[in-house]
Amino acid sequence: MSLSFAARTKTTLPLHVVDQDGFEDWVAEQPDATKNWLATSGFTGAIGQAVLIPGEDGRADMAVAGFGTAKARARKRFVLATAAQSLPEGTYDLISGLDADTLAAECFGWLMTGYAFDRYKQVSGAKAALVAPSTVDAQRIEALAQAEGLIRDLVNTPASDMGPEHLQQAAEALADEFGASCDITIGDALLEQNFPMIHAVGRASDQAPRLIDMRWGSKGPRLTLVGKGVCFDTGGLDLKPAAAMALMKKDMGGSANVLGLARMIMALELPVQLRVLIPAVENAVAGNAFRPGDILTSRKGLTVEINNTDAEGRLVLADALALADEDAPDLILSMATLTGAARVAVGPDLAPFYTDDDATAQILSAAATKAADPVWRMPFHEPYETMIEPAYADLDNAPSGGFAGSITAALFLRRFVTETPYMHFDIYCWQPTKAPGRSKGGFGQGPRALIEALPQMLGL
Repeated sequence: MSLSFAARTKTTLPLHVVDQDGFEDWVAEQPDATKNWLATSGFTGAIGQAVLIPGEDGRADMAVAGFGTAKARARKRFVLATAAQSLPEGTYDLISGLDADTLAAECFGWLMTGYAFDRYKQVSGAKAALVAPSTVDAQRIEALAQAEGLIRDLVNTPASDMGPEHLQQAAEALADEFGASCDITIGDALLEQNFPMIHAVGRASDQAPRLIDMRWGSKGPRLTLVGKGVCFDTGGLDLKPAAAMALMKKDMGGSANVLGLARMIMALELPVQLRVLIPAVENAVAGNAFRPGDILTSRKGLTVEINNTDAEGRLVLADALALADEDAPDLILSMATLTGAARVAVGPDLAPFYTDDDATAQILSAAATKAADPVWRMPFHEPYETMIEPAYADLDNAPSGGFAGSITAALFLRRFVTETPYMHFDIYCWQPTKAPGRSKGGFGQGPRALIEALPQMLGL
């Protein structure tokens, strides 16, 4: 199914969404036949319930979907998507039951029930289609859904078909679609143009490391997005065990999310000067792989002691962040599947973010609630700076002890941004089990909150 709203047809059914707390009042106003049918069906307005009501000719005349109680909804996202997955194939016109504050997010969740990763197997999502309510910005919701589909496709694709070359092709295709420019620096050219850490991390792979640099827009504030593009992470010479390597196709999730956010920005024509930087590498094992104990010199001139080759994402991001900072945009925003410590801290559902700006943090948190794209602020805790300062170099890529792993990684990255306001996301971008509006596998974390917040953050 397309991640778009459906056109109204002669067979479109009106859909009423009923809050469980208000079910008795609502049903009291219905005809006796409807009351009896709902009673026979056991419908109470609970989340996930969906019933077709027949007309006099025995054919479906309308649909009713449960919206649960406020307490039950607080424990879920995309409540209406649960009903969409229960309804039979057809087209539905949402005519009552949702307030303006929740309508857009619930419509987005419904559209995403149509997503299925079908590149290697014939599968499909839910087949209940939705007519766009007249009170929502249908074009915007569709743009968000299509960007989310892009993110999921990129993350779900295995490394055999999503290496650095393929990630480059995906970025170039997006640039072509929206008339953006896209410059690529590949292989030894990274050394010539002073991206030594991107080169060091990716040089052991059969697919050469590269830096993707996409630009779009000529007016407005300058926004630079930096996404971690480690297309597969073996751990390098500090090789991961098999269980830890199983999901490493998603280690390029930061790049997928910034490409999804870029797609939203360009599709909605936000008045910004957008730049997207993606260091695309594979952290492979070979005779020329970088080693524990190596000391690398970064683009910024800071030296980095390698105490674990499995902490490679921050190395490639550092060179890209240094380049972004040289341009002094109005905001640099990085996204990366960076640390297991972030997952331990907040689990897979929340997207941890870091910023020094309290006002920006409040704007983003409010936007995340509205967009049903939850985030959680983490601290740039400066007393931990000493933890990333080793004996033999300026910085340590993997401080010993295991404490505050997400924070120390964020502090490491912040060392490479000195001229520009900076925000960092340490995301997971993987849905462990199927949920309403979220298929098992890759998914976006942060882009919808950011697209909601950026106008206020950048003064658009």
